[in-house]
Amino acid sequence: MNPKSLFILICLIFPVSYLQAQRVATIGKPLDYVSTLVGTQSTYFLSSGNTYPAIAVPWGMNFWSPQTGKMGDGWMYTYTAEKIRGIKQTHQPSPWMNDYGQFSIMAMVGNKTFDQDKRASYFSHKAEVAKPHYYSVYLADYDTKVEVTPTERAAYFRFSFPKSEEAYVLLDAFDKGSYVEVIPAENKIIGYSTKNSGGVPENFKNYYVLEFNKPFKNVATFADSVLQDNRYKVKAAHVGAILGFSVAGKEDPVLLKVASSFISHEQAQLNLRELKGASFDQIKDKAADIWNKELGKIEVKGGTIDQIRTFYSCLYRSLLFPRMFYEYDANNQVVHYSPYNGQVLPGYMFTDTGFWDTFRSLFPFLNLMYPEMNLKMQEGLANAYREGGWLPEWASPGYRNIMVGNNSASVVADAWVKGVRSKDIETLYEALVKGSKNAGPMTAVGRAGANYYNELGYVPYDVKIHENVARSLEYAYDDFAIYQVAKDLNKKDDIPFYESRAYNYQKLFDPQNGLMRGKNKDGSWQSPFNPFKWGDAFTEGNSWHYSWSVFQDFEGLAKLLGGHKAMENKLDSVFILPPIFDDSYYGFPIHEIREMQIVNMGQYAHGNQPIQHMTYLYNYVGAPWKSQYWVRETMDRMYSPNPDGYCGDEDNGQTSAWYVFSALGFYPVTPAVDEYVIGSPLFDKVILHLSNGKKVEINASQNSAENRYIKSMTLNGKNYSKNYVKHSEITKGAVINFVMDSKPNTQRGTGATDFPFSLSTANK
Repeated sequence: MNPKSLFILICLIFPVSYLQAQRVATIGKPLDYVSTLVGTQSTYFLSSGNTYPAIAVPWGMNFWSPQTGKMGDGWMYTYTAEKIRGIKQTHQPSPWMNDYGQFSIMAMVGNKTFDQDKRASYFSHKAEVAKPHYYSVYLADYDTKVEVTPTERAAYFRFSFPKSEEAYVLLDAFDKGSYVEVIPAENKIIGYSTKNSGGVPENFKNYYVLEFNKPFKNVATFADSVLQDNRYKVKAAHVGAILGFSVAGKEDPVLLKVASSFISHEQAQLNLRELKGASFDQIKDKAADIWNKELGKIEVKGGTIDQIRTFYSCLYRSLLFPRMFYEYDANNQVVHYSPYNGQVLPGYMFTDTGFWDTFRSLFPFLNLMYPEMNLKMQEGLANAYREGGWLPEWASPGYRNIMVGNNSASVVADAWVKGVRSKDIETLYEALVKGSKNAGPMTAVGRAGANYYNELGYVPYDVKIHENVARSLEYAYDDFAIYQVAKDLNKKDDIPFYESRAYNYQKLFDPQNGLMRGKNKDGSWQSPFNPFKWGDAFTEGNSWHYSWSVFQDFEGLAKLLGGHKAMENKLDSVFILPPIFDDSYYGFPIHEIREMQIVNMGQYAHGNQPIQHMTYLYNYVGAPWKSQYWVRETMDRMYSPNPDGYCGDEDNGQTSAWYVFSALGFYPVTPAVDEYVIGSPLFDKVILHLSNGKKVEINASQNSAENRYIKSMTLNGKNYSKNYVKHSEITKGAVINFVMDSKPNTQRGTGATDFPFSLSTANK
């Protein structure tokens, strides 16, 4: 039988859909399933993740990325690009925030140029390997292979040139103030870059050191527009160096060790210790082992190959931010350059995360699976407060004036409630109280409109504070988070104060529309009201999105809406309504609008954070099967392991952590509460290896694409009807068994005692 006939026979016996749906029984090493290219097929106008292929170890201080964009372009790597300009050290959290502490390294043959366009080489994804621990690319114009593998603060490069007397390695220290010094006697370069996008003190520098395995045949340095031979030291707005080598061939690689520091050149040299005594392949293997260890804390079995690839690619993204911003001094003590006051101080520091995004599921995920890391992050937050006077809400690397809310309260409270007990809790609590009552030095620190909120319980629409409804709703939830900590710390005077403010969401509920609406200072409603209007009173969304931002009290919201059935109908409406929008506030459809419009899920805008928890809310009104349907639908339709694999910005692990949690079968709808709300488990079997040595085993028998509904459930062998599981219970070690079905079980999880936490009922 010829191959074509055999293929036709196989397709007749096994339909293509069946072949694609084959479930993988064992996975081996989870790193093998990770693609760093997921989300890289993005543009300014339409995001499929807005990611770049971060070459890093988990939470590493330095990341590396191939650079296809021009110097200063936030879209440093786009999947559709044809040329590479270099391999860039980056600390960029997103293209919208752009970068700091950056420089680029490029290999060339016979082309001694500094021009970023003229030096660029064609490349193909067919000759590219993009993994977290290792990146390689074939530079077609130079017949050269470039490889890089990372440590926390250093990286190892291997350049495989053809035989040449004109093999070059270029260092581009970028503009906005940089320095380079070539030290031929030591095969070394030192220097610094000051290029940044804000959030840095005046003395900010990223110091670097590069050490090669070969002597330099020739040296040239660049200063602004002039490339000059035999000049070894230069400082200007834009500098760099080109090092020439004599290479016998590809079996004679040029090796480069590079490290950097935010403290000093001496500290950068110390950071190079991470590569000491090791070969390129040994560092590569060590980085792979680190990733397999961290990724392997969650074992999944019995999903399709695409689901497993998507899961571990999302898990990789969940372990990058916030990144380390600390180093080890000569005595191996933890120190950091403070992005808040410019001093070098003891202790941990982390950065490059926006709590508006990541309080929702990324930080709860760390508290479940990596609490020892979040314990360090809590110390870093306390240090940020001591050094800058406020908790950051968006740090990159210091305070950045973007987004709304005071969600550091949630980040601190969720850790504390979940058992991550920081020694700095009193300092952190002091910071929470200060941030909750005062406007900060910029609108994204503390609470913009705090005086109005303190007096009225909301930020008015007519006082020229934009996104006022979004701010007010998030402040009310943040007050709830502080209330949770106040109770545990027995802050008697604060408990009733923050509890009462947690109900402030009620002040902006418009009973006529059943939605949240702007309110003027005199108590009148903002008018005219268009619930489809993006921005204005809301943040990157509309009233249909933000009306569900009542994390602390969905029972109270249901009461305002007219009861459980009324809230269920309102939830249904999100998916039934057409994806219409009013973009008049922005003047054009921002990318988040387009991402909602094109996915054909009505007003549900999973590509942005405000509504990502909404699919779970049917659990609060006695219709959990609808959550099971829509959670699975979102996983199936909004995620893939491909370059367009997200449905909007990935945002520092938040959108990835949503998928990771949802694939497990539960989600932290209300951070700072000891509960996860149940959805629809994606895999036949999951084992969570917790840091306390306990295991959580999750089994979903009869699971498939069609069988997305929970027929029955047991917890530790006992029938279980509740729509949530407690963090404190499962972290003792647990076995959760689901039986899945193609038809919803409309009898399970319908009683009031089955509903998850709500403030209104918890305090009765």
